[in-house]
Amino acid sequence: MRFLFDDEAGKERLTLKGESFKYIIKVRRHQAGDELGFRNPKDSERLYRYEIMTVDGRTAVLELRSQATETVKAAKRLHIGWCVVDSKSVEKVLPLLNELGVAKITFIYCDRSQKNFKADFKRYERILESSMQQCGRSEMMVFDEKKNIEAFLAENPETVVFDFCEEVLGEGSGIETVLIGSEGGFSEAEREMLSSQRMVRLDTLMILRSETAATAIASKILL
Repeated sequence: MRFLFDDEAGKERLTLKGESFKYIIKVRRHQAGDELGFRNPKDSERLYRYEIMTVDGRTAVLELRSQATETVKAAKRLHIGWCVVDSKSVEKVLPLLNELGVAKITFIYCDRSQKNFKADFKRYERILESSMQQCGRSEMMVFDEKKNIEAFLAENPETVVFDFCEEVLGEGSGIETVLIGSEGGFSEAEREMLSSQRMVRLDTLMILRSETAATAIASKILL
């Protein structure tokens, strides 16, 4: 754990109880005298260092020792336009995309997206917070939603499309926005609309699931 989110971070004194107390004291075995990092979700760029002063059976009291702006994020920026898939597939790879440094994900209702799948942004943010505490990232990933590809392209005309094509995604691609299809790929009408966009693929003969493609592309571009 690199830090812990707490809504009270920034105050001179913190009291840990409940799940935070169990994790810090019972699981991580911290004790009086140890220093820990905290961030406030409302200002996650600022890191607060607290010292554990006292520990009893259910609570721990900590006092602020220092604070500083410490931004931890990827050196490059990547925005993924992701045609809507099952939320379970998104949740499975969301911590990985967060660790890689993806800046933004826009969920798009494409022709082959199942309309009953709805992005649960509140749940995604809870998953992100847990991931951020583990990997140290300070910048919260941004989520958005678009009704179709046309609306997404209107706001992101520089979008590069991941699809079957000749160009293999290589190092130093300079890509900042990439569009990934849902299961089954793009419809013929969508491919026609996307025909003027730059297209790339990964150097593999395998057919990748949507979430596998998102993780692989993010790794290739950001690392």
